[in-house]
Amino acid sequence: MKVVSIINYKGGVGKTSLTANLGAELAWRGKKVLLIDLDAQASLTFSFITPEDWLKNFADNKTIKSWFDAFEKGKPIELSNLIDKPSRIKEKLSGKGSLDLIYSHLGLINVDLDLAVKLGGASLAQAKANFISIHNRLSDGLKESAFEAYDVILIDCPPNFNIVTKTAIVASNYILVPTRPDQLSTLGIDYLMRNVEKLTKDFNDYAELDTGDQVDKIDPKAVGIVFTMIQEYDGGPIAAQRAFIQQLRRKTIPVFSRYIKRNDSLFADAPVYGIPVVLNGYTSNSHQSVVDGLEGVTDNFVTAVGL
Repeated sequence: MKVVSIINYKGGVGKTSLTANLGAELAWRGKKVLLIDLDAQASLTFSFITPEDWLKNFADNKTIKSWFDAFEKGKPIELSNLIDKPSRIKEKLSGKGSLDLIYSHLGLINVDLDLAVKLGGASLAQAKANFISIHNRLSDGLKESAFEAYDVILIDCPPNFNIVTKTAIVASNYILVPTRPDQLSTLGIDYLMRNVEKLTKDFNDYAELDTGDQVDKIDPKAVGIVFTMIQEYDGGPIAAQRAFIQQLRRKTIPVFSRYIKRNDSLFADAPVYGIPVVLNGYTSNSHQSVVDGLEGVTDNFVTAVGL
């Protein structure tokens, strides 16, 4: 089982579209995939179910927020109880793999505040216990036997580095960074990776402390940068975007050779039907061109993580 956090500090970079379509394409290829929506904006959630369905069937007690809240109330529930299998996706994938989801909640932002209060401790041993317990929470949840059935788990992270995001990083083998090829979107990538390195060091330093509890160290690796919303001219990215792509290729993080092309209407319409773009029948040459790009990104991903 591979666990991958998909994150960028900048919003509007196509993070949710990448998560949904990468997961869907992997499932089409026969993989068992789970998507976890950790973003309080819940865009991934509403890419698969309607707000009405969410309010009626999930909001009260079947979202990732419900799971975090249950811990705080001292009545933990199994994370696997939150897994949903959207019927339209099941129909599309009949005879293929599977694509399941754990939905988010608009109130998830309050969970960060609750968890932050619990950090620290009166002694070194207590500080270690609190730090490890809080940051390992999602990782511990994913150790349930039910999750062993999945080939890959993709976590749609919020555009921040708060505690909920950190629980995803700690639980992950890999980090995937979607970005638009512009200054604002690429600016924070170095900062993001420095924060990942610091979190890894802090966690592993606590894990090494001899306080009687054995804790596994973490080593989340940056699997790559994926460029999104590419505008093409004459078979390749336009000159302005190409300059940013070349700039990032000089950094230490790998850059996927394939990218996702811009098509605002195509991606905007997908949540209306609850079906990712890659699972919809081609409606035009531009649709096919976008899908070709998504399939190429998936090829890069499969190679990078060894699926």
